[in-house]
Amino acid sequence: MKIWISEENAANHRLVRFNCEEHSDYRYLGDLSDAELSAFFTEIKPDIDAEKNLKLIKYFGYLHIFVIKK
Repeated sequence: MKIWISEENAANHRLVRFNCEEHSDYRYLGDLSDAELSAFFTEIKPDIDAEKNLKLIKYFGYLHIFVIKK
């Protein structure tokens, strides 16, 4: 699946946006397999339900992951 990514980092949170279509403010992440994308999700947020989020991005074409920094 071809994925574009946008990230915002703040002092107390991180917002990572994935999209299956090209956008001007997103950078191309690559053509990732399901396993590679699931591994990338768990790298961003270790306690994420990678299988559920993989289904969401396939269905909607985009996914936002919000991570609170501790």
